[in-house]
Amino acid sequence: MDGYVNATYLTLGGHVHLLKYRYLYFLITLALFVLIVCSNGIVFSLICVHKSLHEPMYIFIAALLLNALLGSVALYPKLLIDLLSTNQTISYPACIFQGFLLYVYAASEFTLLSAMAYDRYVSICKPLHYHAFIKTHTVKLILILAWLLPVCEVGGAAVMTSRLKLCKFTLARIVCDNFSLVKLSCGDWRMNNLYGLLIMVIAIFPPVIFILFSYTRILMICLRRSKAFRRGALQTCLPHLFIFSNFTIISLFEVIQNRLPSDMPHIFRVAMSIQYLVIPPLFNPLIYGFKMREISQQLRALFRLKRLVQ
Repeated sequence: MDGYVNATYLTLGGHVHLLKYRYLYFLITLALFVLIVCSNGIVFSLICVHKSLHEPMYIFIAALLLNALLGSVALYPKLLIDLLSTNQTISYPACIFQGFLLYVYAASEFTLLSAMAYDRYVSICKPLHYHAFIKTHTVKLILILAWLLPVCEVGGAAVMTSRLKLCKFTLARIVCDNFSLVKLSCGDWRMNNLYGLLIMVIAIFPPVIFILFSYTRILMICLRRSKAFRRGALQTCLPHLFIFSNFTIISLFEVIQNRLPSDMPHIFRVAMSIQYLVIPPLFNPLIYGFKMREISQQLRALFRLKRLVQ
């Protein structure tokens, strides 16, 4: 007989004090999921419904919010079920698929953030050429590539992982990810590790470098312009820059703590492993809803209409 078997089900062993705090964890997670779906859904719907918001900047915001919804759906329903279940298990194919969806979400987030930086760069640094560079078909192409490229990159890693034979069947996490699955295998997984590092570098560093370049150029332009111009540029750029910094720091922390040994408490590692699907999806619609003047106006009009109906 072979010295390994391919398990049908894996155990998610990252849950801490589940018997004692099961219902508290469930209520907190459910509240987060509802808030994320409602806040992202409302702002996304406003952008879709109001023609005044059918501009590239707002279309990219809508795509970012939709991406957050897709990532949240990949995490929270399964997590909520696990919190109420006696055994926290998942089939091997479902685990690979969940990890695939979460990686696509993260990679698409960086791509969409770089697309938004490009839009702001052209709008502020080359305003006379904006409509020549940012056309409708250009926006559509960027949106397609923002999801298609990550699907192809991460899909390759998922296929490679699906061919591995497993010797261990417990993940020390509450959610599946490709690298943790690879570490459960019996054989040589160096190629999987190298490919994972490659797609991580491709997904993170080019967008980050491009965004930093774009905002450096925007800052240089702003320093040479009037206060009114700087105020208008900052009004549209600061929310995006804050969201980019927030997501980048959280993502890099997750990559480092997942790949390198650490003495951090297990409960802290588990909590931080899902922060990229808690903080950005929860705060992004709030930041855009309150800081982007046009979206804020439509939100206030919506709530006024609701009060009149009541």
